[in-house]
Amino acid sequence: MPIYLSSGTPRWTPKTEADLRAAIDGGLIDESNHLDVKKELVTKGDNKELARDLSSFAVDGGTLVVGIGEDKPNRLFTLEPQLLDGLAEKVDSVARSIPDPPFNVVTEAIPTEADNTLGYLLVHVPASPQAPHMVDGRYYGRNDKTKHVLTDAEVARLHERRRTAEHDALTLLQQEIDQDPLRDIGDQSHLFLVAQPLAGRRDMLLELTSAPQWNQRLGELIQRAYTPALDTVLNGLDANPTLLDAGSGYRRAGGIARATNNLGEGRVHVPAAGSYREEDAIELQLFEGGGLRLYSSRFSAAIGDPREQVILDSAAASLTRRFLALVLDVAQQSGYRGNWALAFGATRLRGRRPYSGYINLYHGATSATRYSADSYQEATGTTWAELDTAPGAIASRLVGPLLRGLGAEHHFDHALSAPGN
Repeated sequence: MPIYLSSGTPRWTPKTEADLRAAIDGGLIDESNHLDVKKELVTKGDNKELARDLSSFAVDGGTLVVGIGEDKPNRLFTLEPQLLDGLAEKVDSVARSIPDPPFNVVTEAIPTEADNTLGYLLVHVPASPQAPHMVDGRYYGRNDKTKHVLTDAEVARLHERRRTAEHDALTLLQQEIDQDPLRDIGDQSHLFLVAQPLAGRRDMLLELTSAPQWNQRLGELIQRAYTPALDTVLNGLDANPTLLDAGSGYRRAGGIARATNNLGEGRVHVPAAGSYREEDAIELQLFEGGGLRLYSSRFSAAIGDPREQVILDSAAASLTRRFLALVLDVAQQSGYRGNWALAFGATRLRGRRPYSGYINLYHGATSATRYSADSYQEATGTTWAELDTAPGAIASRLVGPLLRGLGAEHHFDHALSAPGN
């Protein structure tokens, strides 16, 4: 990941000790609101101070370099390589345990030329959509040179920024619900997922959406969301139809899509004559500007009793995790390391029981919770780092309230906490 040094050097990507030495010799290293350096992290007492440093960067993003010493009076910097063993793990543990709420960082080790057990650690802190973060009851941000305690007004402004991003995601979600292609068809519950980059280029995915082999490449993208690692995490939670059933490619306004063949050109439902699954559609859309949308018209099914629709609660966990893997893949392909707004929605829910609770009735349970609202909507923000290292936590924020409302969250603890894509 590049380091922002100044407007004159906005993208610097050191890979070797020589790169760091050249930056020092060239006078490029200087502490700022985007960059800080530390000679070492040595004692347990440093953990709280490190948490404050990381939290201050989480407001707008920045990088901490461990292994560079500073003579503050003379503003001179020197290379001070540190023992690398356990260093990245310590920083990661601090970011995940001390700030409230916790967040994720991305670390890169640069060994010395003479000894690969010694070196430097680059700690990249993406701008957090959950900022500001608290340490010991105080919120921290950065000014030109160092961290500082945020004022009440600054904290209020950052919370408002977060609410605005979540509101925007919910607006996009409502647009998808309003455009539901099977809105007036059948009786099944429907599921919606939305992802939108907060600072992406307008042509962020144009190379994919305009490529001659766009349909094949979109199919390959979907295939990569079905990795052995994620299959193990989900452990049979996928419900039909899956995204692998989205075998037909279509041009859509502003982008492209893969869908089941009963959701054809113009997003018009095309029932298959004589098919018992004509109501079951699934679709993934990608837009030139970087947005992704997932739609499934089978978030419930008549199981056992044809008169009762049962919510396929496992699909909430499985499709959300698959979707997050797709978002990360798209971010990596496009080189986008910024933040995302995400939203999950479902409709036609009132009075319906979850499949997990319904099945338990056959094993001695006396009842299963019926959902008390007709629809569900939830939004959150995330970073590239969290998509990469903690997708389960994101999924928990998106679908946890729904599953708790169904009395079913405990069935999906692993899917809503485990890493792995």
